[in-house]
Amino acid sequence: QVQLEESGGGLVQPGGSVRISCSASGSADLIGCWGWIRQAPGKEREGVAVIYTTSDAIYYAESVEGRFTISQDNAKKTLYLQLNSLKPDDTAMYYCAADGPICGLGTAGLAEGQGTQITVSS
Repeated sequence: QVQLEESGGGLVQPGGSVRISCSASGSADLIGCWGWIRQAPGKEREGVAVIYTTSDAIYYAESVEGRFTISQDNAKKTLYLQLNSLKPDDTAMYYCAADGPICGLGTAGLAEGQGTQITVSS
């Protein structure tokens, strides 16, 4: 099993930045790709970014391309998401999600964290 725990987040002003992190424990070697999924009240879940653990291939949702940056530290088993130029529409619960070798943006077949809230407001 894989366990994921997010940290970071909070209240950010429009145009501001924040970095959130996700630490993996357990059988983290099973992770083929991992990334971030967000969900705002009344909206569908959206996969915003994913990174593959071996190839470092990265994919972003069109809504965050150029503003968000995903990265990983495999030695520390930690995933990061740098969020820049934040907009009120980015307000959501952000979940760290991991999947096996067959995976992609928004998949969470192995594990999903409890989420961390990001609120963009002045």
